[in-house]
Amino acid sequence: MFLVSTRNFPPDIGGIQNLMEGLSIALLNHGPVKVFADSFENSENYDKDSKLNIQRVSGFKIFRKYRKANLIKEFINNNDLRAAFFDHWKSIENIDSLTLKKTKTFCLIHSKEINHPIGSALNKRMLNALSKANFVIANSIFTKNLIIRLGLKDNNIKVINPGCNYPIKINNESKKFSKTVYGEAFPKLITISRLDGRKSHKNILMTIKNLLPKYPKIKYVSIGDGDEKNNLEKLKKELNLIKEVNFIYKSTEQDKLALLEDSDIFVMPSVVYKKSVEGFGITFIEAASYGKPSIAGIFGGEADAVLEGKTGYLCDGNDLNALYETLLKILNNENYKRLGANALEFSKNFRWDKIIKKYIELI
Repeated sequence: MFLVSTRNFPPDIGGIQNLMEGLSIALLNHGPVKVFADSFENSENYDKDSKLNIQRVSGFKIFRKYRKANLIKEFINNNDLRAAFFDHWKSIENIDSLTLKKTKTFCLIHSKEINHPIGSALNKRMLNALSKANFVIANSIFTKNLIIRLGLKDNNIKVINPGCNYPIKINNESKKFSKTVYGEAFPKLITISRLDGRKSHKNILMTIKNLLPKYPKIKYVSIGDGDEKNNLEKLKKELNLIKEVNFIYKSTEQDKLALLEDSDIFVMPSVVYKKSVEGFGITFIEAASYGKPSIAGIFGGEADAVLEGKTGYLCDGNDLNALYETLLKILNNENYKRLGANALEFSKNFRWDKIIKKYIELI
């Protein structure tokens, strides 16, 4: 039996949520799985339809974490576990080492949540929590190097890229919806991410404006909500990109995938924003699974997810000229089709039936 403790889980939306869902479902092929997850809106409906045994923990955050830790300790003590998986150092922090010694333990790290100044209170808490795990699983080479620089010894750090939950079949209703959004546009660009400073939406919009003379039918769709929503809506109006740019703040899974499948290029040239940096970028692999090339950033672990010149390109998302030239390069001579075909093949390396074997081997 396996235990999964996670702060991030569907129906909440995000890369870590998808990762923990994929990991949990993949583990089912190797034994029963018990998931302890935080409550979220509509989680009851999700849990009812899931193959997983999910126990939700609700309440105020400060009390919830201790209640959840006690439930996990009780479960470990009363069951014969092969392994326990934690999505975040804070998920393992309140579990005592004596309890954790009763099973193999894995703690996943992603980049943003570990990027605390050396010697700070958060850095010390993080290192202490991670030291309890048998294996610390970094989502990329970049993230492994980052945690070593932050003070964790590399004895038990392993790099296992996230698995991909896609492709899945898309229903006809969502395909029709996608057609109404894109119309006869070309090229069709898409970003699926939160609207925050790290994702370079602002520079993408300005690049769309610069590309209009060459591509008057260009269309850009952004799926996701976040703190930059109002600023980006204002910029969209200032640049007069009302027809060319479509922000979709809430989307069903099927509509999201239909828009991705219909697109030509996935664009997310992430930058460093405060302490936040892209650790890997599972959305690049998700896009690749539908045969879409990507434009990614150069500052984090994107090079594990996007192969330069083979499945897409890496560029400096802070540099408008670099982003403009990279988009021209991917569009010239229909390069996006060749890169997309390569991306589709590359994405098969991230199927969960392959990724999960790396965890099982460590157990």
